[in-house]
Amino acid sequence: MSPPAARGTLALVVVNLALQLFDGVATYVGLNTGVTEGNPLLAWTLGRIGATPALCLFKLQACACLLLLWRLRGHRLAVPALAFSAAVYIACSLAPWAATLASIHFDLYSAS
Repeated sequence: MSPPAARGTLALVVVNLALQLFDGVATYVGLNTGVTEGNPLLAWTLGRIGATPALCLFKLQACACLLLLWRLRGHRLAVPALAFSAAVYIACSLAPWAATLASIHFDLYSAS
């Protein structure tokens, strides 16, 4: 893999890791403000072991998968998988959580 391609792949990994961090923090904040979790597997785990351990477990697993993709970056499907993962997290996590948290923020400060 050429250096520019490696930098692009590294950028995708970093973006995905940042999306994982955002998703974990946004989920934690959302849960503490009364928003319910949409992922049934995570919701089940939240009920069994609590918010912090469940989110850490799920986010560590996701980050481990990302690091595995980095390790396999020479494979022809690694970059498309990283790009697809980022697109899914932007559409299914970043956008909805940003809208939800902005709405909560607006409701809190418009009431006062």
